Amino acid sequence: MRLYHLSHTDLDGYACQFVTHFYFKDCVFYNSNYGKEISDNFYAILSEINASLEQDSNAKSMVLISDLNLTLAQCEEFQDALKDKNAKLILLDHHQSGLECMKEFAWYVMDEKRSASQIVYDFFTRICTPNESLKRFVSVVNAIDIWLKDEKDFELGKVFLSMIATAKELNRVMFREQNTEYMFFLLSKAKTFIDKDQAHIALEDALHFLKKEYFRKDKNDTLINLICAFVVELLSKKKEEFCIYYENHKGILTSNIGNTSVIGNDFLVKNPDFDFFIDVSSKKTLSFRANGKVDVSIMAKKLVGGGGHKNASGGLFAAFKESVNYALIKAQIQDLIISKTQI
Repeated sequence: MRLYHLSHTDLDGYACQFVTHFYFKDCVFYNSNYGKEISDNFYAILSEINASLEQDSNAKSMVLISDLNLTLAQCEEFQDALKDKNAKLILLDHHQSGLECMKEFAWYVMDEKRSASQIVYDFFTRICTPNESLKRFVSVVNAIDIWLKDEKDFELGKVFLSMIATAKELNRVMFREQNTEYMFFLLSKAKTFIDKDQAHIALEDALHFLKKEYFRKDKNDTLINLICAFVVELLSKKKEEFCIYYENHKGILTSNIGNTSVIGNDFLVKNPDFDFFIDVSSKKTLSFRANGKVDVSIMAKKLVGGGGHKNASGGLFAAFKESVNYALIKAQIQDLIISKTQI
């Protein structure tokens, strides 16, 4: 049985998945904020389930949702969507706003007195062997998530919380699996500080070096250079998935990639078969980069009335709609290019 785990994007959400990963290895992880993202991610999971059933009609799945509360309409919709899919659905949460759903659906578990990660840990230890080290980890998350400020783990929990909240180095839309791996790495390293003397200070002091440890491949460098090199390597491996065309030029499209100038230039230098680089942000801005093969100031002007320099330009795509689905992001840019180049 394959387990699909959809959870929130904060410390408690990733901690839920960290617990799941400890007990089950055949897992696929998705993360979501509230609102439309939950449904978008659920249907991405459903698509994976359908694909597995096409290969094996007896394939079994479990969809676990944690640290996210659903509406009644979503509960009905998700339950109906999984009918005849050999799939079980369970939700483990602690938000009081889910009380009405819990009363209506047997698979909806809500307990506002525990963090979601504590609920997930307690759930799995009913059917699996408890683990003392993991239990201590969850107690740290629980202390900060439900604000037990008198608990000894509270200060360390604050550092855990900040660590995950500021871990934006890998875009979770483009690099979902790598982002999850990175979060698990940080949580695993943070876990080793529990019960150390002045653990909260020691962990905070060590965070910069822990991040460098994750991103470093060979020689040491500044953290920003290590991150950029890591991201360029990921883009190079997935470049055909992210490629996009403008007239006779081949480029790459990213979303909220960060450090656009450095990453864009480095990618184009290391991938001479690509002519341009576009990044679209959640603020609807488009950043264009090139390396002498195409004038992106003309491209920016033609596509969105923008401009700038031959190798670095920008503009505003006012009609752009943010999505957690990269395919939908890419489709919007492709439609924009088609509409503007066929005039």
